[in-house]
Amino acid sequence: MALPRTIAHLFVDKSDSSVVQLLRYTMVGGLAFVVDFGILVFLTAVLGVHYLLSAALGFLAGLATNYALSVSWVFSRRSLTSRSAEFTIFAWIGVVGLGLNELLMWVFTDWLDFHYSLSKVFSTFAVFTWNFVSRKVILFRGAAE
Repeated sequence: MALPRTIAHLFVDKSDSSVVQLLRYTMVGGLAFVVDFGILVFLTAVLGVHYLLSAALGFLAGLATNYALSVSWVFSRRSLTSRSAEFTIFAWIGVVGLGLNELLMWVFTDWLDFHYSLSKVFSTFAVFTWNFVSRKVILFRGAAE
């Protein structure tokens, strides 16, 4: 049985549509967040690792998840032909996102006295926006529909 055209367009077919890419990136980001947040909470609550170190390790695992799914499913066009150069830039954008994540978590947790898990939720929105826009513009340019 064939998928209806709209569903196939949203979830299966390659697409240069920024709207479709944003929808897919949101789903990928959600999965990467689950990996990231799960590691943060596990390392901090179960193993007693400091929340900023746990946040960094979780972020890196989420970054790897995000990269793998972004290049295979979200973005159909690449600005670079070299996969190693592409991953390096993808990772550097992620490092800036990690810095933003760490700064915001520290401000929310240490200055505003939020629980680290709530701080993570708040920081995720800013980092998500930075990551999508930067990666779309720098690495995965293509004609928008």
